[in-house]
Formats: sequence, structure tokens, C-alpha cells
Amino acid sequence: MVATRANSSSTARIPALGLRVLILIFLSILLMVLDHRQNHLQSVRKAIGIAVYPVQIVVDAPFRLWAWARESLTSRNELHLEVSRLQAERLLLSARLQRLTALEAENARLRNLLEARAIVRDEVRVAEIMAVDTNPYGHNLVIDVGERDGAYNGQAIVDADGVVGQITETGYLTSQAMFITHPSHALPVEVNRNGLRTIAKGTGAFDRLDLPFLPNNADVRAGDLLVTSGLGGAFPAGYPVAVITSVNRIPQEPFADVTATPSAAVDQVREVMLIFTGENPAAAPVRDDD
Repeated sequence: MVATRANSSSTARIPALGLRVLILIFLSILLMVLDHRQNHLQSVRKAIGIAVYPVQIVVDAPFRLWAWARESLTSRNELHLEVSRLQAERLLLSARLQRLTALEAENARLRNLLEARAIVRDEVRVAEIMAVDTNPYGHNLVIDVGERDGAYNGQAIVDADGVVGQITETGYLTSQAMFITHPSHALPVEVNRNGLRTIAKGTGAFDRLDLPFLPNNADVRAGDLLVTSGLGGAFPAGYPVAVITSVNRIPQEPFADVTATPSAAVDQVREVMLIFTGENPAAAPVRDDD
């Protein structure tokens, strides 16, 4: 009895369920036709879209956050690599620029030497300074020209601006020399303006020479150019030596206090010229050991 009632109840529900499905299908088709032809559901879709948008934002937020984090990490790594690459390129370019700057300065010095060589009447040979005495008061140097190249003791050394020094001892391949600023070096000079002769002595400072034997009434003044006088046989006449920078006349003393600045930047030269006068006097450098 109970089973019979259950079967009849099931049979009664199945047609009702099928009817509802048919009704929903019919309504769906009807809504699609109406929306397709007359667009009646446009406002409904907009309202549903507005209502659903926050839900879409919440659902899509984790994916957006993950994509942003991954892109940020990738961009950061790429930027780090790019910065590293640019820094390496900058260092390389800086090194090349320094080398080019050094080459440019060297070319300028060589051009000056060539121009000076065209002016100099004597035979000259370009030499490179290999070493400079580390003693600040020594003012000695070594050049890459020796007896094999015809160098001799006492030979004059100049650069594009003026007298630099002279050779003190020759070897077969190299030679030792002293700057004119050496404390024991003395060079016969004359004032280019009036021909007044005197001696320029080294002081141990690269930017100063003393002229200790000029009387108080000597016709010298700041700005006068000193050139080699040719006396002594070591230096040919007429080469620039220094420019007088100060003249201090002391009434109680027989000699004035006169100082000069070398024409050549003896603490900066890299290339020099040896002067060959056509004969080898084998003259020792002029010294004043007193």
C-alpha cells in the first residue's frame, strides 16, 4: 500500500518537472528573440553588469596582484642588469677616455717638440724621460738615449718651451741628467732685453731659479726673459731659460734678491730634445758646489 502511493507520487512529480523545463526553455528562447530583434534586455544587462562588477574585481584581484608582482620583479631584475651593464660600459668608456686624453696630451707635446725642432738651428734628437729621482731635492732624471745614439756628458736638454737640463753621465743605452732646478746646477744666462749676463742657479724647487750675482743697480725687472748666453760651451746661445718674477733691491747688500721661473715645466715634461751642436765638447755640467 505504501509502495503504491510512493510510485504514484513519483509519477506525478516527473510531468510537473518536465513541464517547468519546457516553460523555461520557451521563455529563454522568447527572451533571446526579443533581445535580438528589439534589444529590450540592454538595460537589464547593464544593471546586472554593474551589480556583478565588484564581484569580478574581488575575484580578479589575486590574479592581477600576482601579475603585477611578477612584472615588478622581472622589471627590477632587468633594471638591475641594465644598470650593471651601463656601469660597466661607463667604466670602460672612462678608461678609454682617459687613454685618449693621455694620447691627446702626448700628441700635443710631440707637436710642440716638432714645431720647436723646426725653429732650432742645431741638430736635435727627441728623447723620452724614463725615470725621475724621487728625492724632491735631487732633480735628476734618466732618458732613453745614450752613447749609442751620440749622447755625451754635459749635453744640453731642452723641450718646446725652454731649457730643461743637461746630461751628467752617459751609458750605452741610457743617460742620467739633472734639471736646471737642481741645487748644484748653475747656468750662464743673459737678459734678452739688454744682454746683461749673469748666472741662474737651481734652488731645489721646480718653479724657481735664483740669480744671486746681480748688483742692486742692475737693469733687470720682473717679466724679463732669460736666455742661454752660450758661455761655458755646454748650452748654445739663445735658448729660453726662465722669466724673472721678482726683483728685491736691498740697500745694505751688494746684490739684489732676484728670482725667476723656468720657461720649461720641468716637473711635467715627458719628452725632451738633446741638442747636437756639430761637435762633442764633452763638457761637464756647470756646477756650483759652494
